[in-house]
Amino acid sequence: MPSIEQLAPYAGYVLKDAAIPELPNHYRGKVRENYDLPDGRRIIIATDRLSAFDRQITSVPLKGQVLTQIARFWFDRTGDLCPNHVLEYPDPNVLVCQGLRIMPVEVVVRDYLAGTTGTSILSMYKAGRREMYGHRFPDGMHPNQKLPQTILTPTSKAFDAGHDEELTPAQIVDQKLLTQAQWDQVSALALALFARGREIAAERGLILVDTKYEFGFDAAGNIVLADEIHTPDSSRYWFAGSYAARFAAGQPPESFDKDFVRSWIVARCDPYKDELPPIPPEVNLEAARIYISVYEAITGQAFPLPDAAKPVLDRIRTNLTRFF
Repeated sequence: MPSIEQLAPYAGYVLKDAAIPELPNHYRGKVRENYDLPDGRRIIIATDRLSAFDRQITSVPLKGQVLTQIARFWFDRTGDLCPNHVLEYPDPNVLVCQGLRIMPVEVVVRDYLAGTTGTSILSMYKAGRREMYGHRFPDGMHPNQKLPQTILTPTSKAFDAGHDEELTPAQIVDQKLLTQAQWDQVSALALALFARGREIAAERGLILVDTKYEFGFDAAGNIVLADEIHTPDSSRYWFAGSYAARFAAGQPPESFDKDFVRSWIVARCDPYKDELPPIPPEVNLEAARIYISVYEAITGQAFPLPDAAKPVLDRIRTNLTRFF
């Protein structure tokens, strides 16, 4: 893993925006720039923007490349289980994929009683709920405990900045979000993908705790895996070697500190009320080092550092010229 000193040349190597006028139908997401081509393909450029507290807080060097390449690692290793939207990677930050009609349901697969958000099973369990997402949970469970079996906890897909809502399989069918056959197929695919991810993660000394999958339909109505897969932004990982001892001691599992910048801000202000303090370059570089450590832990490969002398947007423009 690169040291902070080795990453120093990348302090200004950030992709804050990737607006390319020569590409059509631009849509700017929180962290990605999207372009829809006339033939139905989509170009997705992962920027280095980091969002938290309902706003963009900074840009972390190399973050977009790290996440694109982690997803690539997993797409390559799960393509035999489920078709995915990948067509090609013309640049380390760029994915060209087939356009899909995204399902109105997101599928979260869970192996442990964990989570922090309002839709997480741990938060609901602590609030006294025992019936969640169509599952019955026993009394007496502890935070971060292994579940009796792997479960699916689907939520509604929040379009137009809405909020995800808890769903049961019966509601998915009753509300005609999916047919029973479609839900059965998606469930089987999600469980197979998670099992593969859990197996490979275990080989790396990691526990794949839970993850979110997003599926869509292609022009023929086939179910296709979309978005990203098993990245630290869509999944929770713990270190396997220390899990048992920490759980027995009532301590939280050891995990990747991917919220490093978020924690730095929270220690200095109330980010929902106060003006954010300027984030020093060394904080962003440490965040970059952590993202790279995630890549290397998951893939077992050294992260390929790009040429810091060439601005990242210039490189991307060069690699996408044939799409202009």
